Amino acid sequence: MAKRTALGRGLGALIDDASSINQSTATSIDEIEIGMIEANPWQPRTTFDEEALRDLAQSIKEVGIIQPLTLRKVSDSKYQIIAGERRFRASKLAGLEKVPAFIRESDDSNMLELALIENIQREDLDAIEVAVSYQRLIDECSLTQEELSDRVGKNRSTVANYLRLLKLPVVIQKAIRDREISMGHARAIITVNDPETQIMLYHQIVKYEFSVRKIEDIVRKINSEEEPHKEQPTEKPSKFPKEYEELKNHLSQHFSTNVDFKIDNKGKGKIVIPFKSDKELERIIGILDKLNN
Repeated sequence: MAKRTALGRGLGALIDDASSINQSTATSIDEIEIGMIEANPWQPRTTFDEEALRDLAQSIKEVGIIQPLTLRKVSDSKYQIIAGERRFRASKLAGLEKVPAFIRESDDSNMLELALIENIQREDLDAIEVAVSYQRLIDECSLTQEELSDRVGKNRSTVANYLRLLKLPVVIQKAIRDREISMGHARAIITVNDPETQIMLYHQIVKYEFSVRKIEDIVRKINSEEEPHKEQPTEKPSKFPKEYEELKNHLSQHFSTNVDFKIDNKGKGKIVIPFKSDKELERIIGILDKLNN
């Protein structure tokens, strides 16, 4: 006789069509032979930690599979995994001949959506993996950002922040995946428009172990210098007062670059410190850091 159980918060809580699943299909657990099960061809997860799989296999040997797999029936002798490939692999390592599973109907499009959403729920995902899964749900499952936010139970702004990470240079995306920098660092970097400056900031974070707050301060300085200056030529003085010229020369010597002043007749303006390369910008930031200490 088939055992009965209730689904906890998982796929059923995140996928909007969960309520349409037949009661017997949603809660009935069948014992399926491992030889009849194959991986989901749309599985977004491509790597599995071998040591973690061995640990899970040992646990399965001792206490069994606590959470059944979710499968779809392809034929009388074949099933495909919707959710639980890691448990399936560990069960094979543990030598099990059968595994408990929920069986449900699902077409190819729904299989991809279920696999992606199940993948997003993993706790060990890095921010780029989440972002890629979100983008695939939008592109391959024809979801809007609003529909996606409903599917995964996240605010629309949170979804948008993840998707923006995919606009960063590849070297920075790799750094996020390798956990060299955090998503907080990445969110600060992405507000800078120039890709070369973004990469320079990434190298600064790694080299000097800058905190998120520190890099946010640096980014604010960079962006403030890039803001368009609304000049009014009729109000701009043709010549700086002597004290301004002296200060301009002093700063130019201090930063070893041609510092410029922009001042109108009302005394408002800004100081511009130009740079010609990432290396020169790095040198100027180092000087500014010393001034702040």
